[in-house]
Amino acid sequence: MSMAAVKFGGVTERIQGQMTRAQAARLRSLAEEAYQPNQYARDLTFEEAERRINSLRAEIALADSF
Repeated sequence: MSMAAVKFGGVTERIQGQMTRAQAARLRSLAEEAYQPNQYARDLTFEEAERRINSLRAEIALADSF
């Protein structure tokens, strides 16, 4: 593991661990904006939260393009 990964908590720990507070806030906001509150859950992993955030961003961008 690189020194940067060690300094910032380790990449593998973040991927396998719980989502961050920032992710939770962003995911909740995007889920409300997309009228899909069921996309937010407290027990998501870091990786799953990122997938849902990216998916919701893409969906909102598509809806805004009309």
